[in-house]
Amino acid sequence: MGLTKEKKEQIILEHGGNDKNSGKTEVQIALLTKRIEELTEHFKVHSKDHNSRRGLLKLVGQRRRMLSYLSRSDLQRYRDLIAKLGLRK
Repeated sequence: MGLTKEKKEQIILEHGGNDKNSGKTEVQIALLTKRIEELTEHFKVHSKDHNSRRGLLKLVGQRRRMLSYLSRSDLQRYRDLIAKLGLRK
């Protein structure tokens, strides 16, 4: 479970520009999104895993707060990220 080092580095490169830019808001949101997607797949098999479900809800809340911050600070970067990650319909 969790992200492998290679997947994490690829996401950082894709959203941050270089491998040292892991603190950028877009990178953090993309990493949270990937973890949320993996946990969602986990729950398709293990529907009664309530402890992990609590962790998932915490991740979703954290991502929501970061997206809210990004929309307040830079609306265009927010819209680009939403389109890139496919979060809104």
